[in-house]
Amino acid sequence: MFQGASSITLDGKGRLSVPTRHREVLTANAQGRVTLTKHPHGCLMLFARPEWEHFRGRIAALPMQAQWWKRIFLGNAQDVDMDGTGRVLIAPELRAAAGLQREVVLLGMGNHFEVWDAARYAEQEAQAMQADMPDVFQDFSF
Repeated sequence: MFQGASSITLDGKGRLSVPTRHREVLTANAQGRVTLTKHPHGCLMLFARPEWEHFRGRIAALPMQAQWWKRIFLGNAQDVDMDGTGRVLIAPELRAAAGLQREVVLLGMGNHFEVWDAARYAEQEAQAMQADMPDVFQDFSF
């Protein structure tokens, strides 16, 4: 289970350096093989390959009325291997789609990560914090 936020600077080639605590898990569980794809909220999703294969199967099984979402998730997916120093190359097309500049946030979301442009993430989080909590939290205890 991945959790926590990490502020990361992409290098000049668009590579993201995976934090050591996550790198070790990705290496052990996926031999450093990951998959990146678009997320409907304007960020990217980064999956360890075995988890991606499970997600991909669920998406591929959706009915025809979800065809555009299949295109978004599957058609934009790119398989990448971490290099020897734990960096993941994010393709220019995916960087552009998520508006990734140099400063990004890697956010652990349980079975995958989200990769956000840092400024966009801060803006979206601030909006969420100002809005009412969703009804699903009505009976939730903090």
